[in-house]
Amino acid sequence: MNNETRGLGLAPATADDYRELARRRLPRHLFDYLDGAAYEETTAAANREGFRRLQLRQRVLRDVSQIKLSTRVLGQDLALPVVLAPLGLAGAMARRAEVQAARAAEAAGVAFCESTVSICSIEEVRAATTAPFWYQLYIMRDRGYAKDLMARARTAGCEVLVLTVDLAVMGARYRDVRNGMAGGLSLAGKLSKAWDLLSHPQWLLDVAIKGKPLMFGNLTTAVPDARSLPEFKAWVDSQFDPRITWQDLAWVRENWPGRIVLKGILDVEDARHAVAAGVDGIVVSNHGGRQLDGVAASIAALPRIADAVGDRLEILMDGGR
Repeated sequence: MNNETRGLGLAPATADDYRELARRRLPRHLFDYLDGAAYEETTAAANREGFRRLQLRQRVLRDVSQIKLSTRVLGQDLALPVVLAPLGLAGAMARRAEVQAARAAEAAGVAFCESTVSICSIEEVRAATTAPFWYQLYIMRDRGYAKDLMARARTAGCEVLVLTVDLAVMGARYRDVRNGMAGGLSLAGKLSKAWDLLSHPQWLLDVAIKGKPLMFGNLTTAVPDARSLPEFKAWVDSQFDPRITWQDLAWVRENWPGRIVLKGILDVEDARHAVAAGVDGIVVSNHGGRQLDGVAASIAALPRIADAVGDRLEILMDGGR
C-alpha cells in the first residue's frame, strides 16, 4: 500500500477511490482535464446516472461454478468484453502511461487502443508489448500525415482503426479554461499553476522528470520544432476539420485495409449511415460528455442503436467517463 492509498485510510476498492487518488496526485489542470467535461457537464453526469438506473435481471439456482466471460471482438479473442479506450495525454498522468496501459491490457487479455495524441508513440507501445493493439485516428486537415499515421499503425501490427468522428470542433470545457489548459492565463494564473506543480512533488519526479519526453510521440515529425505540449497542442487544434462528411470515409478505406470502427455514434440514423458506409463496427459514445453537453447518455442511446443495426455490424459502447 503506497502513501497515497494510506491517505484514504483504506485500500482503494472503487472507481471513486481511484478518482480520489488521482485528484490528490495530479496537478489541478491535469486532473480537471482527465475528470472534466463540456460546459455544465450535464451529459457527463447523465452517463453516470444512466448506469445507476440500470437494473440487472437476477436469476437463481443456476450453475455458476464455471463462468465464461471471454468473447471475440472485431476478430480478436478477449478474456473479457473490455477494450481500454484511447486516452489523450495519458502519459502526462503517469510515467509512460500508454505503455503501462498496453501491458496491463495484454496481461488481462483485453484490447488496448492507442490515441493519436498519446505521449508514447505507436512504436514505443509496440516495442513494449507482444499482443496486437488498436489505433485511434482523427481525419486531419493534413491528410498526408494522417495517411502516414495509418501506415505506421499497420507496420506496428494494428488491425483495427478506431476513427473518432465526434470531434470536428473542440467542445468548450470550462475547467480547462479556468485552469489554463485552454491557454490565456494571466500572470497570477501562471504563478498559481507553477505553485500547483511544485505542490505535487511525486508527480514532478515520476512523470515530469523520469517520464520524459513529455511530447505527443505520434506527432514529433509533424511538428519537429515543438518543444512543449502547448506547442504540440496548437498544431493538433488546427488539425480538427469541421468539413468532414460521410464521403471522407472512402478516403480512409483507401488507406486502411484493416477493420474500421467509428467512435462517437449516438443517433440511430448515424448508425445506419455507418452500416451503409461499410464500416466494421461503431462505438456508441458521447465522448464522455466532453464534446456536446446536453445529449443523451451513451447507455440510454445503446438499445435503440442495437435494435436498428445490431445484426449488421459490431457495436461497442464506452462507459462515459
